[in-house]
Amino acid sequence: MRSLNFVVGTGRCGSTALSRVLAGHPDVLSLNELFASLAPGTFPPGPLTGAEFWRLLAEPNPFFDAMARERSRVPEFLYPRDPGRFSPETGIPAIAMMALPHLSEEPDALFDELAEQIPSWPARPVTEHYAALFALLGRRFGRTAVVERSGFSLQWIGTLADRFPAARLVHMFREGPDCALSMSRHPGFRLVVLENRIKALTGARAIPELRPADVAALPPELAKVLPDRFDPAVLEQPIPLAEFAELWTAQIRDAVTGLAELPAERRCTIGYEDLVAHPRAELARLAAFLDVEPDPSWLATAERLLDRNRVGGAAALPAEELDRLRELCEPGRRALQAQRREVAP
Repeated sequence: MRSLNFVVGTGRCGSTALSRVLAGHPDVLSLNELFASLAPGTFPPGPLTGAEFWRLLAEPNPFFDAMARERSRVPEFLYPRDPGRFSPETGIPAIAMMALPHLSEEPDALFDELAEQIPSWPARPVTEHYAALFALLGRRFGRTAVVERSGFSLQWIGTLADRFPAARLVHMFREGPDCALSMSRHPGFRLVVLENRIKALTGARAIPELRPADVAALPPELAKVLPDRFDPAVLEQPIPLAEFAELWTAQIRDAVTGLAELPAERRCTIGYEDLVAHPRAELARLAAFLDVEPDPSWLATAERLLDRNRVGGAAALPAEELDRLRELCEPGRRALQAQRREVAP
C-alpha cells in the first residue's frame, strides 16, 4: 500500500462528490463511508479475532435500516433497493449499505468474498484488521493508495491520527451558510441536531450514556430519537437553520484546533468552492498529497463530474435569515481563514 489517507469533514461539504471523483483514479481505492457505517462501535478496545472483526463489519446498523425503510430518504445509502438478498426489514450488513456498492456493481458478491476470508484472520487490534482489509481490497481492485471518507468525521481527527500514525488527513470544507442549509435538508444531520438537544438537556456526552431518569424526563418527541424507540417520522419536525449553523461552526473550530496539532506533512485542506472552480489544479494538488499521479484522463473526467451549481445555495434565503446564518458561521469562517493562511506557501 503506497499511502493511507482519510478525508474528514463536517458532512454536506462536497466530500461525497470527492469520493466519486477519487474512485475514478486508477491508483486510488476510494472507501466511501466505511467508518460512518460502523459507528459508534468503529474502534472497539482490545484485540479482536477475525470472526469478531467480521461481525463488526457485517452486523446491520439499526438506525440506517430504519431510515432506509423510508425509500430515497438518504442518498448515501447505495445498497440496491430492488428486492435482493438483504433488505431494511431483515437488516443490511453495515459494510454493504454504502461502502461495498461504491466499490462494485455486485456488492453481494464482494460481501461473499470478504466473508470467506476475514473470519479466519488472527486475533489482533482493530486498527491492524482495518489495515489488512485495506490491503485486501487494494489487491482485489488493483489500487495502491487508500482514501477512506466518511461524513461527519471531523470528530475523529485525533482518533485517526493516533491509531494510524502513518496516515495523512485531508480536511474538506464548504462555506458555512451553504453547508448549514444542506445539513438542514438531510435526515442524518437532523438526527444529529436532535441528539444534541438531548445531550444539552441531560448533560450526557453521548446517547448511550443516558440514565433511566434522563430517558424518563425527555419530551415525547425527543424520546423517539433514542435507538430502542427510534421513529423516522421524528426527523420531519421543524428545526431552525440556526442549529445547523451552530453545529457547523462548532465542528470547524474543533477541527482546525485538532489539525493544527499534526505535522504539516500529514494534513491538507481543500475547499469545495475551490474544487469546483478550479478542479484540475485542486485535484492535481490533492494527488500530490496522496502520492499518486494527476492522471490527465482522470482530471478530465473529474472536471465533468463536479457540479458548479451547488455553490451559493444559501444566497436564495431571505436576507434576514441569511444574515443570521452568516453571523453564526463567522467564528468558523475566521478559523478556516486562519488555517488557510497558515498552510499558504
